[in-house]
Amino acid sequence: MRWADLLVLPAAPCWLAAFPFAVLFHHLCASRRLSLTARYVFLLAGGCLLAGSAMGSYAVLLLVPASGSVLVLLSVSPARAHIWVFALQMSWQTLCHLGLSSQELDPQDTRPAITLSAIMLLTQKATSLALDIHEGVVPLQLGMGLLQRALPLCSYLLFFPALLGGPLCSFSRFQAQAESSGPLPHALRAAGQRCLWALALQGLRAGLAGGLASKQGCTGMGCLPHIWARALLLRLAYYWHWVLDEALLEVAGFRPEAGQGDLSIGDLWTLETTHRLAVFTRTWNKSTSRWLRRLVFQRCPTQPLLATFAFSAWWHGLRPGQVFGFLCWAVMVEADYRIHPFLSARATSQGVKLLYRGTTWVFTQLIVAYILVAVETESFSMLCLLWASYNSILPLSYSLVLLLLAKKTKQN
Repeated sequence: MRWADLLVLPAAPCWLAAFPFAVLFHHLCASRRLSLTARYVFLLAGGCLLAGSAMGSYAVLLLVPASGSVLVLLSVSPARAHIWVFALQMSWQTLCHLGLSSQELDPQDTRPAITLSAIMLLTQKATSLALDIHEGVVPLQLGMGLLQRALPLCSYLLFFPALLGGPLCSFSRFQAQAESSGPLPHALRAAGQRCLWALALQGLRAGLAGGLASKQGCTGMGCLPHIWARALLLRLAYYWHWVLDEALLEVAGFRPEAGQGDLSIGDLWTLETTHRLAVFTRTWNKSTSRWLRRLVFQRCPTQPLLATFAFSAWWHGLRPGQVFGFLCWAVMVEADYRIHPFLSARATSQGVKLLYRGTTWVFTQLIVAYILVAVETESFSMLCLLWASYNSILPLSYSLVLLLLAKKTKQN
């Protein structure tokens, strides 16, 4: 099973079928025809139906940890909720990754990939909610009945607009948007704009894919443009996915806060024009980046950057390409933090500044391409071929410069 299989999710008929239900939900909420309890039930039932239609029998793999996390949150003290939910979710997710990857599955069957994607998103929501409870941001209503306490939690973990994708939404914002919904025409207009944007991205992606298909291969240094084009194709697939995910959330009335989504036009411009790998990293998949920062980076006493990328490799599945790619990414970001202050201090004239920015933009593009292709590599043998190719020259050079600058800083 390839990680790139997850990029086919927006094309799944069951995913597209969620749009009419999202419109219906928004209309009923805007017209005040649903009580708050009925809204939670609608969102939860829609999530269960979507899971069943998209995953088939694999939906059990999603419902088990969702139910387990709710039981933990309702039975364990707030001080220990985060530890238990984190252990439950990551243990179950790792077992699912290892179990499904070890089986001989039909390459045309997208249900396992859809299930793994949904479990990963569930881990984000469950651990985020557990942290909110641990920090006192979300108090549990102890005076209410068990069903009244469990229903909002279950609905949040499994609500259908964010079951298969979408930026991470906090439980507090989910509650606020479930209680009140804005006008439907505005949501439809915003979602329509996102769909047009997704159509443009898909057209660009199809054109690039056609151009790559006409190429007969590459040798030596000529592989650098080829791997850059492959990585651009992958990035366009991710952009397309994120835009459609947010369109579905818009239609359902769960619009992310300004700057809290995964991709805006400003984010797209930043990702494709920045000459800083660290800026690219912070902007790429922003809601997941914020979640990793809160879950790992801010809580790790030593080497938080390395720990964050190592955990990201674990969360993605621990395939050889993912482990190598994310650890390489950590080293490259650390090198970026040291190289750019060193270079920018010596770029005094306008011409030198342009040369510095242009050269480092090319380097950033090629390093991002190398990392993305490494993460998508399916086997250890293919990863060895990538490592032995000319594409490794730039990451190795960055690693060497990092060692030299770190040694110089230590001596000073």
